[in-house]
Amino acid sequence: MGDGVTRPMPRRDAVRAIGAAALGAAGLTLGGCGRRGDSGADGAGEVMLYSSVDDFVLRDVVRDFERATGVTVRLLGDTEATKTTGLIERLVAERDEPRADVWWSSEPFGTIRLAEMGLFEPAGVTPPEVVDPLLRGKLDAADGSWFGFGLRARVLAVREGRFAEEEIPRRLRELTDARFRGRVGMARPRFGTTRGHMAALLELAGASAFRGWLEAMVANGLKIYDGNSTVVRAVSEAEIDICLTDTDDVWASQRNGGRVRAVFELADADAGGDADTATRAQGLPSAGPMLIPNTVAMVRHGPNAESARRLIEFLLGGRAEEILAKSSSHNIPVRREAFPDLAAFAVPGGWLPDLASVAALDARAMVLCDSVLGGG
Repeated sequence: MGDGVTRPMPRRDAVRAIGAAALGAAGLTLGGCGRRGDSGADGAGEVMLYSSVDDFVLRDVVRDFERATGVTVRLLGDTEATKTTGLIERLVAERDEPRADVWWSSEPFGTIRLAEMGLFEPAGVTPPEVVDPLLRGKLDAADGSWFGFGLRARVLAVREGRFAEEEIPRRLRELTDARFRGRVGMARPRFGTTRGHMAALLELAGASAFRGWLEAMVANGLKIYDGNSTVVRAVSEAEIDICLTDTDDVWASQRNGGRVRAVFELADADAGGDADTATRAQGLPSAGPMLIPNTVAMVRHGPNAESARRLIEFLLGGRAEEILAKSSSHNIPVRREAFPDLAAFAVPGGWLPDLASVAALDARAMVLCDSVLGGG
């Protein structure tokens, strides 16, 4: 390729590949066939939901909401390769004549950028308080234009049996070691949670350390894949040994017999010393496994405002978090207590960056990633 990055999957401009016809084909009606507008055929109404959440999880939540309320949900999803980004393009294109009522994203940073563009409006709902006091005030927009719930985390997925326990890397900067040459992968950072993760690392480390880490990863034979599930599959099939991904992709692989395990990054402070000074001189600092909330927002001037509020209240009211937690994604509840029987899926020492600060660095992070990893 000439840029030092191995790309096992074909290069594509995924956002442009999603035209109106392709996106329209993704729209599904999960309930009845109510008329467009808040008063559907059965009087309960309908709501148009745009969501990047995995389909199998999304359907369970939507089905429960429809049963509880009688409101019909019309759904538009996105592809694995372009998670969130394709839907953002669609929502922006429709801003003068919105079709969507509710935006439910599996990550926060695209939501924040859309809110800053004025595409959302306060929903006028009062969600349950966030349980963990360390997270209160950090998961919701100050103006009520979006709310966070159900967490996942960024982790290292490692192939079972490949390393002795003491050989397993515990920090991202260790992935540049020669012993991992050509054996590390990650999803293309233009899309999905990898995009937000790169911006968060830039915010944490600064441009010099972040770029240095990217360059060292490339020099060590980093492989780029089309999505998190694809790169986890590459670990399970021994194509590579380690990857950066999300917890839910590891749990899904394990459910399907994949030989992978989740390794949670250790914060530098956990090892003693001053993480803000000593580790910057060593390269990329570590703050622990990055937490990724789902986010929900009400689209400004959407056609079904009242039904939109009902759906948002449902997503934040606790029942949706229960479904997410008990699903194979095992998202961590934040507006209700966690479930003791799901303790095995807890995230130790989770790190929630300043979400607005990270969103503000998105474009700069992508410039750095493109310049080192190559665009696409």
